Amino acid sequence: MSILRFCVLGDSLAAGVGAARPEDTLGQRLAGRLRAAGHAVDLHGFGVPRARSDDLERQAGAALRTGLDLALIVIGTNDLARFVPPAVAAGQLHEAVARLVRAGARVIVVPAPDLGIVSWVPEAYRQLVTAASGQYAQAQADAVIRAGGAVAAPGPELGARFAADPTLFSADRFHPSSAGYGLIADALAPHVLAVAADLAA
Repeated sequence: MSILRFCVLGDSLAAGVGAARPEDTLGQRLAGRLRAAGHAVDLHGFGVPRARSDDLERQAGAALRTGLDLALIVIGTNDLARFVPPAVAAGQLHEAVARLVRAGARVIVVPAPDLGIVSWVPEAYRQLVTAASGQYAQAQADAVIRAGGAVAAPGPELGARFAADPTLFSADRFHPSSAGYGLIADALAPHVLAVAADLAA
């Protein structure tokens, strides 16, 4: 059986900030799903808290030096929060995805989430923040597709679950809790499993 080299790149969600245990992080949860489906997995995490899209060049380089078959990129929150223009961040994401694809990797990108659901966003601004988040995610999705990657957007149902249940957030009320990471992993698993099955075929 060949080993699936699985790398997770991106920001604090990729790094697992807020999870109570390492095994609760996205990378570990998804690697577990892959193993349960019969894949031998070599997992490497390159995510860094507070990372923006301009950090992906370095992370992609590190992943390529390690070697990879499948990359999951979770990025966009910090670009959005720090008012990086969507076209700029999307362009940086495009370059990173294209670089990985040229090297023969399959790439799945999780775009910016809806920051309007975060509790510390004032009610009067939530609709505006939600609209800005959607525009950001769309610019990212367009860039990823052009670069040859795939997009795994968890969808509004997941956002609604987070908005309705504060236990899905960690103590900082921004990053997911272990339970929150579990829900995100559930949403992403079909995308990751489908690509892994295609690679193994």
